[in-house]
Amino acid sequence: MAKSSPSSTTAPDTAWLGSGRHRGPEAERDVRRNLIALKAAGVIDDFLDLDPVEAVRSTDMFPRDASADPGPSARRLFEARWRVTDGVTVRAQLTTYEPASRRADSEGEVAWVLAAEAERRWEASWPSPATVFWPDSDQVAWDHDSVAGVRLRTANHLPKDDGELRRLLRECTRQSWFVHVVVHEAMTPDELGRRPVTTFLPPSLKHRVVEHRATPEQALIADFVMKRELGVGLPRGGAVVLPSTPQATGYDAERFTVRDVFLDGTEPTELLRKITEYASLPRPLPTDAEAALTRLRQGWHLLTADEELAHARAMVTRYAKALQAMTESCDLYREAAESALAALAEATGSSGPPETSTPAAVDQETAPRKAFTRRLPLFRGPNR
Repeated sequence: MAKSSPSSTTAPDTAWLGSGRHRGPEAERDVRRNLIALKAAGVIDDFLDLDPVEAVRSTDMFPRDASADPGPSARRLFEARWRVTDGVTVRAQLTTYEPASRRADSEGEVAWVLAAEAERRWEASWPSPATVFWPDSDQVAWDHDSVAGVRLRTANHLPKDDGELRRLLRECTRQSWFVHVVVHEAMTPDELGRRPVTTFLPPSLKHRVVEHRATPEQALIADFVMKRELGVGLPRGGAVVLPSTPQATGYDAERFTVRDVFLDGTEPTELLRKITEYASLPRPLPTDAEAALTRLRQGWHLLTADEELAHARAMVTRYAKALQAMTESCDLYREAAESALAALAEATGSSGPPETSTPAAVDQETAPRKAFTRRLPLFRGPNR
C-alpha cells in the first residue's frame, strides 16, 4: 500500500476506519477463524470471504465500476455484518494487501485496511470493528501501525535519537490513520503504571489510539522536538494529543494538553476526556481511507434477503427505464427519417420517395436483349 495523503473529504461521523499491518504467518487464517467463531456465538449476523478479483467482477444484476476495485496488490477481502444498540446495523470490509516494502524486517508481513459504517452516528461504546475481524489476543500481532515501530494496545517508548524522534513524529502525524498521544513519565512507573492508558478507553476508541511514552530523562528533548516539529509542547509529567497534518478542525494545542497524568494504574479521567473529544473532531480523510469507504458503499456483497429483493426490483426498474428510453430514441429516429424523406420529395417535386433501380427491375429490362443476342450466331455464315 502507498503512503496516504489527505483528501478534501471530511470523515463521516458514521464511519470507523483503520489501517495497519499484521506481522506473522497466515493473516487471512486468523481473520477467518475469528469470523467463524463470532458467527457461531451469534455476535455477528454473517460474513463473506472473497477473492478480490471475483469481488469486483461486474454482472448484469450487480454492475460494478472501478471504485469497487481494491487494487492489484489485494490478497483477500472479508465482509461482516452485525447489529449494535437498538438494532443498528454495521457493515464492514477488511482487505489484506501485500506489503508495500520488501525489506528484511517485513518478512511475513501483511498490510490491512478496515472500513466500517453504521446506520447512524458512531458510538464509542460499540464493539471495535478491529476485534470483529482480528482476535483480541496478544498472541496475534495484527495491531502494528503503518508507521514502522508503532503498535496499538501497548505503550510505545519514544526513540532516544533526535533524528529518529523527528522522523517518528512526522510519520505519525502525516501517514497514520490513528490518534496519537504522548505521555511523559514523571518517574519510572511500576507495573501498574506501565499499563497503557488506552486500556481505559471505550471499546470502539481503544483501537483508534496509539500511545507513546517519554521516559523521565526525555522531558526536555521531547518537548523541544515536538515544539519545533508540531508546535505543541509536552508538560513534565503530563500528556498531549498530537495534531494531524492537516490539522483537524477545532484543534488547539492547549485544549488537548493535560498537565498532570498519574501513572499509578488509576483511570486518567482528564486525559481520556481529551482523547475522546479530539476523536470526535471533523478530520480530513486520507486518500486511501476515502477509497476504502467508497469500496464499502459501492462494492458491498453481503446483502440480506430483503436487501437482495429490493436490489432486484431496483435493477428491473432501471432496465425498464433504459428500454423505454431506447424505444423512444428509435421512435424519434424514425420520425426524423420520415420527415427528411418528405422534405426531399417536396424539394425534387415528386409525390413519393426517389425511385431506385433494384436488381430485379434491371433483370426484367435486359432479359429480351440477352435472348436476341444469343440467337445472332445462327444467321451468320456464307449461305445465310
